[in-house]
Amino acid sequence: MNAKHTNKPSATDWARVDALTDETIDASDIPGLSQAFFERAQLRMPHQPVSVTVQIDADVLAWFQATGAEYEKRINAALRIYAEAHQV
Repeated sequence: MNAKHTNKPSATDWARVDALTDETIDASDIPGLSQAFFERAQLRMPHQPVSVTVQIDADVLAWFQATGAEYEKRINAALRIYAEAHQV
C-alpha cells in the first residue's frame, strides 16, 4: 500500500450518513428474502485460527509489518490465496 493513497481525505459526507435513519434509507431495489431462502440457509461460523510458529525471511516479515496493524491477517490472506490457487 502506498502512503500517498492513505493520506487522501475521504470524499464521503459522513455527517449526512450519520444523519440517516432506517426510515430515510431507500431499500426499494433490494429484493426481499423468501421463505425458501431461509429454508436453505445454513449457519456458517468462521474458522478459528490456529497459532503456529513459522520461520519467515526477515524482509518478508518487515514488508507485511510495514503495511500496518493486523499484518498477521494479511499474511494469512496471502497464504490462503496461494493455497486456493494451487489446489489439486
